[in-house]
Amino acid sequence: MTSSSDRTGAVDEVGVSRTYEVRTYGCQMNVHDSERLSGLLENAGYVRAPEGSDGDADVVVFNTCAVRENADNKLYGNLGRLAPMKTTRPGMQIAVGGCLAQKDRETIVKKAPWVDVVFGTHNIGKLPVLLERARIQEEAQIEIAESLEAFPSTLPTRRESAYAAWVSISVGCNNTCTFCIVPALRGKEEDRRPGDILAEIEALVAEGVSEITLLGQNVNAYGSDLGDREAFSKLLRACGQIEGLERVRFTSPHPRDFTDDVIAAMAETPNVMPQLHMPLQSGSDTVLRAMRRSYRQERFLGIIEKVRAAIPHAAISTDIIVGFPGETEEDFEQTMHTVREARFANAFTFQYSKRPGTPAADMEGQIPKEVVQERYMRLVALQEEISWEENKKQVGRRLEVMVAEGEGRKDGTTHRLSGRAPDNRLVHFTKPESEVRPGDVVTVEITYAAPHHLLAEGPTTSVRRTRAGDAWEKRTQEAAAKPAGVLLGLPKIGVPEPLPEAAAPACGSH
Repeated sequence: MTSSSDRTGAVDEVGVSRTYEVRTYGCQMNVHDSERLSGLLENAGYVRAPEGSDGDADVVVFNTCAVRENADNKLYGNLGRLAPMKTTRPGMQIAVGGCLAQKDRETIVKKAPWVDVVFGTHNIGKLPVLLERARIQEEAQIEIAESLEAFPSTLPTRRESAYAAWVSISVGCNNTCTFCIVPALRGKEEDRRPGDILAEIEALVAEGVSEITLLGQNVNAYGSDLGDREAFSKLLRACGQIEGLERVRFTSPHPRDFTDDVIAAMAETPNVMPQLHMPLQSGSDTVLRAMRRSYRQERFLGIIEKVRAAIPHAAISTDIIVGFPGETEEDFEQTMHTVREARFANAFTFQYSKRPGTPAADMEGQIPKEVVQERYMRLVALQEEISWEENKKQVGRRLEVMVAEGEGRKDGTTHRLSGRAPDNRLVHFTKPESEVRPGDVVTVEITYAAPHHLLAEGPTTSVRRTRAGDAWEKRTQEAAAKPAGVLLGLPKIGVPEPLPEAAAPACGSH
């Protein structure tokens, strides 16, 4: 419970609640952390600034990412734009957290002395206290914990969705991929107890959530910290026993830990969706070895084959890095071959960029930018072709689509709604005559396929009103009746609907 003293810094001189804005960069783990930061601030009495405030808030928090070479340039550019605004707004505070803060620490305040608070990935729960301390002491507060102080899911959270939620099952990573800095910034893997995870999911379902995504830096390694190699498959099966939980997804797994018991659990648990994000990174055994990835092309394709045998309609996506140091044209052709064989529904493709602090950044054989760009374009063209061909196979199928909020940017002009099929494909469908809300489920027949979406132009076959739709409606009504940023009576645990296809699943690192 929040005491009045906790709220002192969240109220100005005339008793008006101070506003906040959280800017998020990076992966789904950062998105979920930002929900916690928002929940912490609102729990301390702050109010969320209106959309489009663009820094015009009393507290601006940057939740940073460190996996890109230009991450620091992006941060300091944004901080620089806020500097003159801060001079004209007495009492305005700026905080920097996340992976870049964990890595750069005192450097941030040296380069941007107008920053008030710097905190790391292990102590996000300290943000309100650090803001108050900076205000009282009138000096920057830098606090970077070297290890996790408390599992983040115990913190209050402001979920962005009423019907879909992230649920963290672990933090940290035990892998040593040469292109990834995440283990150094997030620490070794720490697993939550299964009972705590299931209790959180049950609480979310009780509030109307019908879809959850299990989240971990290396999600299917879950159990290594508990001493149970089958803990992840057991968790999936346990999710299948939760009444009212309609859809279960997870991200991002590692091929090394993708065992047959997980495939069986996916196939045999009805509410585990026929979708798999399986990062490839490279199809070349030579490059995989240099990346310190503990599988090879044959092993990867073998997993894909087993998944498709057990779950014929599974949509499989991936991450691929082009231009890793030392990659030859022959190596790249092996990646192209693997893509042709695997036939991914979609792929998150990245041009290799140096991650400061990673072994790959200092490797010989850095590939010229123009070579990387040319290979990247060839890969994107191939994947676009495959995505379109795979989507065309959906034409004529009847699919249950969970209606989404904000996924169809042109829905207003096309008189359509949008949502996600069980395999997570984006579907635009004709707006039915009966009322339909985000979280409700419609049945539609696919009439057209594009590389990145499906279209159902005919009438909706059925509309199923759901408790998730009720939760969305209740949240919307309460939002209209209360100031922006109030927690709306929702549980202080959980997460939003799946990220758009354009966003990276999990740091591109697995």
